[in-house]
Amino acid sequence: MTSTPNLQSYEDIVDYWNTNRRQLLGEYTSKQSSFVPFLLPELAVQLDSQTVLSTLAQRIGVQSMQQALNPQSTIPSPLEGTTSTNWMKQVNMVGVNVRTIQSFWNVVKYALTIPESQSSIHLLPMWEPGVVSSLYGMASWQINPEFFSTELYHAVPQLNTVEKQLKAVVNLLHAMGKTVGMDVIPHTDRYSEMALAQPQYFEWLQRKGLEIVDHRENLHQNVQGAIMSWLVRNGSAMAGRAYPSEMEDFFGSNTSEADRLHILFGPPSDYRLRLDRRASLVDWLYHKGFEPVPATMAPPYRGLEVDPDPTAKVIDYAGREWRDYRITKPEKMSRVFGPLTRYKFYDRLNDNKDWEIDFDSPRKEVWDYFCRHYAAVQEEYNLDFMRGDMSHVQMRSEGVPAETDAFYDPLGAVKAYISQHVPYFAYFAESFMAPPGVMAYGDEVEHLEASLADSTLGDLQSTVVGEEEFMENFAHYVEVAENRQVKPNFTLMTGDKDDPRFDKFYLRGNEARLFIGLFLSDLPSYQGLGFAQRDPHPTPAPNEHYTKLYVFHLEEGPKATKGPYHWGKNGGLFSNLHRIRQFAEKHWPAVQSSRSAWLLPPDASAKQKIIAWTQADSPQLLFVVNLGTEQAEFPTAIESASAQRTFQLKGLFSSLSADFDEEGNWSSDEISISPLAGGECRAYQIQ
Repeated sequence: MTSTPNLQSYEDIVDYWNTNRRQLLGEYTSKQSSFVPFLLPELAVQLDSQTVLSTLAQRIGVQSMQQALNPQSTIPSPLEGTTSTNWMKQVNMVGVNVRTIQSFWNVVKYALTIPESQSSIHLLPMWEPGVVSSLYGMASWQINPEFFSTELYHAVPQLNTVEKQLKAVVNLLHAMGKTVGMDVIPHTDRYSEMALAQPQYFEWLQRKGLEIVDHRENLHQNVQGAIMSWLVRNGSAMAGRAYPSEMEDFFGSNTSEADRLHILFGPPSDYRLRLDRRASLVDWLYHKGFEPVPATMAPPYRGLEVDPDPTAKVIDYAGREWRDYRITKPEKMSRVFGPLTRYKFYDRLNDNKDWEIDFDSPRKEVWDYFCRHYAAVQEEYNLDFMRGDMSHVQMRSEGVPAETDAFYDPLGAVKAYISQHVPYFAYFAESFMAPPGVMAYGDEVEHLEASLADSTLGDLQSTVVGEEEFMENFAHYVEVAENRQVKPNFTLMTGDKDDPRFDKFYLRGNEARLFIGLFLSDLPSYQGLGFAQRDPHPTPAPNEHYTKLYVFHLEEGPKATKGPYHWGKNGGLFSNLHRIRQFAEKHWPAVQSSRSAWLLPPDASAKQKIIAWTQADSPQLLFVVNLGTEQAEFPTAIESASAQRTFQLKGLFSSLSADFDEEGNWSSDEISISPLAGGECRAYQIQ
């Protein structure tokens, strides 16, 4: 493997890659390295297809390559034969907002930069988006056509649809040793094809001006009638295609969803026709005042009113006035997501007069629909796990019930449904480990366990390394990991926190984030795309430098983006992280499946900033990190005897020096080494 030169500038790294490209690709193809050394993600996604295909053919074999590029074939998951979901509790994952790199094909290119120690790839939502093109506002079950690669099509003509390209990409990622996951989203765009073809599966209201005039339990029946009248007026999208004239037949089980979608909107392949027909139907419903009830977050969840603020309205391109909604009795984290609507998983009490949900009366046909559709996506693309969007939602005001059943939580239901046939299919939850009653009623960890989550995102990415909130959360996550079924992630950065509002989180301490994420085996880790090159932003950069702002697509306003995502030019950070990844190439296998033993656990009071750990069963490596990023510190005395005798320590790695070979020792009450500089990460061989 190529030694690590001291390249601290972006320009030097680019020059080094251009000069040594052939040799560096050769290290990957010959399996000397699990990733292509010194390849900036920015340059990776610019590689031409011939280079990528040739490189992968040499790495995985020509036969495997041919199989992977055949959309009728399936490359087995790296987890094939695994019978549990415990792998999720230790995995190091990378999240990819495909819109930032423009196509599924570019995910494969980006994966060339991801080492074996980060073995899992989470694809942010991949379906056709709705209002403001939000990835989380699914407009249909069709794969987002903007992720189609013309480049890949020209290189492999058989991959002539975005669906075929996605299948080939998952195949290739599996052949590269990566697990791949999708988002499971318990809501859709408010006027999605799902909501319009099955109004009975969603909750509706009728608005007149600033007043909600109706939100009865079965208001969907009025909506169904309105849709039928629109259909009579506009005719079937499929010329000459007969359809049931009675509302009960058209929306009942005798008419399949596929038939309804064809009649209402047209064939899946005709994107423009479907979009135009849906816009026409939305206009029809708007003028009758019918709107799906918007999704909400955090207690009390329920009880809506129109926001009368003059600024809480939008006039769209057709002159229609849309109003924002608000919770009538909001609490600290209450939010209303106007563009989204949640599936109606339960009946309502008292005809929904007081916006109360009847949790004892699940609407089983909705659960079945929700689970079947995600199971079909998993089966079609051979996906390995799900990320549950808004996993923190727990609406029962009494908290988590003492006993739960199959209809406790829809995200857990999807995991259980798919796991019947794919026992390794795991559930990674999007929740933030908030205190009870903040993001969810009751204890969030109890809720995650009841909903079958294997790991959860957590919120370390929303704190500054070494500060009190970071240390308090870190200590709490370690405690949860030791005592509960769900494992919190040591999260480096996420797509939704790569935003100008959160620049302060990433000004320093990023090397420590990756080092801990890779080598602390008791916690899984998560890293968002863009982290490895991210520039420090003491003041906000243009919007195009933030991946969060590509979750949607706005052309005007403070969150608008103009053109493609701009990668950072932080050569120093990339070089430092690259050294950590290269160190992991040799030493990560020794710790990946072992339990950690703390010598100096994170101090919740933040008085002690040094952490140190080794392996519980057969200690080989000692890891030490100074989470205080601004000043040097010595390790303090070890409170409990972790070693029965004195061990000699041989320095193997320092994040600040390529020539680190310091010697020290570890006894039952102390680690005797030199002080660690601010943010420094070290590894020692135990002798």
